[in-house]
Amino acid sequence: MKISTYRTDGPDAAQGVDVVPVEAGSAARQGVGATWISVAPGARSEAHQHDEAETWVFVAGAGELTVDGERHPVSASSIAQFEPFETHSVHNTGDTPLLFVSFYWRDGVRAVHAANDTGHRGFGKRPLFVFSSAPTPNGDLHLGHLSGPFFGADVFVRHQRMLGADAWHITGSDDYQNYVVAAARREGRTPAQTAAHYSAEILATLELMDIDVHRYTATSRDAAYPAALRAFFSRLTASGVVAPREGPALFAAETGEYLYESGVSGDCPTCGGESGGNVCEACLEPNVCSDLIAPRSAGSDVPPREGAITRYTLPLHELVQDIADHHRLGRVPAAVQELAERLARRERLDIPLTHPAEWGVAPTESDVPGQVIWSWLDYAFSILYGIGALGRDLGRDWDADAPDADWKIVHFLGSDGSFFHPMFIPALYRIAHPRWNPDIDYHINEFYLLEDSKFSTSRGHAIWGKDVLDPRTVDSIRFYLALTRPEGRRTTFAPAAYESFVRDTLVGGWQHWLNDLGDRVAKRHAGAAPDAGVWRPEHAAFLARLEGRRSALTGALGQDGFSLNRAAELLNGIVEDVRTFARLQAPAAEVANWKDEARTTIALELAAARLLATCAAPVMPRFANRLSAALGGPAPTRWPTSVDLVPAGTAVDLSGRVFFATPEASERTPDPTSKRASSSEEPADPAAEQQQSSLLPWFGNLVRELLRLPDDAPVHDKSLVLLGMESLQAIALQYRLTEQVDADVSIEDLLGGHTVAELSALIERGLDPDVVAAHAEVRA
Repeated sequence: MKISTYRTDGPDAAQGVDVVPVEAGSAARQGVGATWISVAPGARSEAHQHDEAETWVFVAGAGELTVDGERHPVSASSIAQFEPFETHSVHNTGDTPLLFVSFYWRDGVRAVHAANDTGHRGFGKRPLFVFSSAPTPNGDLHLGHLSGPFFGADVFVRHQRMLGADAWHITGSDDYQNYVVAAARREGRTPAQTAAHYSAEILATLELMDIDVHRYTATSRDAAYPAALRAFFSRLTASGVVAPREGPALFAAETGEYLYESGVSGDCPTCGGESGGNVCEACLEPNVCSDLIAPRSAGSDVPPREGAITRYTLPLHELVQDIADHHRLGRVPAAVQELAERLARRERLDIPLTHPAEWGVAPTESDVPGQVIWSWLDYAFSILYGIGALGRDLGRDWDADAPDADWKIVHFLGSDGSFFHPMFIPALYRIAHPRWNPDIDYHINEFYLLEDSKFSTSRGHAIWGKDVLDPRTVDSIRFYLALTRPEGRRTTFAPAAYESFVRDTLVGGWQHWLNDLGDRVAKRHAGAAPDAGVWRPEHAAFLARLEGRRSALTGALGQDGFSLNRAAELLNGIVEDVRTFARLQAPAAEVANWKDEARTTIALELAAARLLATCAAPVMPRFANRLSAALGGPAPTRWPTSVDLVPAGTAVDLSGRVFFATPEASERTPDPTSKRASSSEEPADPAAEQQQSSLLPWFGNLVRELLRLPDDAPVHDKSLVLLGMESLQAIALQYRLTEQVDADVSIEDLLGGHTVAELSALIERGLDPDVVAAHAEVRA
């Protein structure tokens, strides 16, 4: 046996916390480690999470334990048990050391279960405030803007709500930016008029994009906001950390105007690349404008002059440990951790918090007359203000002046905010609310390019949201942005690639399969979902594959591994899987001896469609609602925990449904809630169809011959399935096409939703013109 006694001599100490390993013994041989831990009065252990299960046994003292934002009192004789990945720390609130022993061990099954738990880290137990970084109201939103924080936050909140979380999307317009002043000068408006105009335009564009915002604050038009901001600023100055300090600054050489942010640019003092005032978009490090290399004034070709000025200033270098501690609480990308380490190596980092300007909110303090509170500090407070305002709207006790440890905050932002959001803002919170440890996750996207160069309003190099968004296109745009948005690397939007994707994948793949499935349900099961019959191994394997997609999508949209790129790939993967499955099962679909197995195939395809509708709801809510309705169900509101069959007998209305409009037809396509032309409408004009395909008369006759239809039977506007073609006849047709015109057409295409006219055009596209001409002459 081994006996371990806590010793005060020679422990490993860190910030008032002593760690003494227990000597290896029988516990270690059983896979259990043990450590003595002593926390000094007033000290706090480092918040952390790990894959081991852990138990703390408290033997002396008293304190407060925080686990995933929840606080619990502990004292001698308390025992706390932690599941893998729970974030935990303890604060000694007493006058004597808080002593406990930690026992920890690995349990792989338990760890995997915890990692897959959609409610871990307190999600689902506490209010969840999701922020898309507030836009500057100096212009409307283009696709580059929409692809990033707004869209990401919207999908995140929709998914969390389907999981049952108390989740809210909050944003607004960052009205007091000096970029608004520049736009006002350019457009001949006042800053207030400019902010009000573009704030309204931004909100309207978000609505067109189907982005739900539960609280939108336009800071310059909220009567209560200026006083609340001043009170927050006074909290900072009362701490003594934020104080008036003299420092270098830049001024326009000719007018003497103070220069910062949009008023100045130059070369970054860190990486040497071109940089704007206050932050470099290349290396993401902040600057204070006066340290720019070869600074340039936005309003003059004459280089600015350097001077000195007194401003309220934050010595951020004094808070590097607080920032590091903050980064251990939530989800922080590795690139931010590395940026924080770079900044921590600076000897000093003094950030001015007020600037000489007329547009903005002046502090209550009179030490710096003529100055206003910097917009980034303004934005830091607007986050708390938005939570408080939402609380007032909902009758909840959320108070901007008393932030709660129970709050979970999630930020969606662009990479150019990698300093401000995860470093500057938490430092301000530490000063204003020293007892609050904000638990914040950060989701960061890079720049989205247009045709491989940056979106630019000044160069007219942009695609504006209002120009392309309407009820017919919004699903396609949302899905394509999900697939291509810049997660972890810069990506590009190419209009031709987008149009091709919609035409070939969403219309030619998704919609084609759904229409074909509807046709087969109508023909074989009178328009109602069949009950599954006999299951073959292939059926069980396909069900398992669908479950794999469901599980992977849960992770791709979840709080830890959120990735719209991955989610879009998985949604498309469902369709690719089911189309392959249907193609492989098609040859036996009409074989009498296998009719019970064929029923199972159809039932599983309908289950895949149901899964697609439910899992697509956060990304494409309109498509999800329409597909669910076509499958006889309500709009999806709960995230699926399994793959479920459509109940037998449910009316299925997939045949002919238009879910996506091709880009070239979007202006003339009816709303996707309507149905396309079906076989019950008047037949298309044969002469018009012949213009589409020279092979149509020949191909139409071939179809009539195989199906033994009258020579004058109308076939051009009908699919082969609706004409009565079965799998064996389709194989015969496939053979005839290969033999007579050397065309390779899949059974999936022949028995899909294409009309005879559409199939004729499809066949003709791959043929030698001489072959087309020969058959057109023979059969014309």
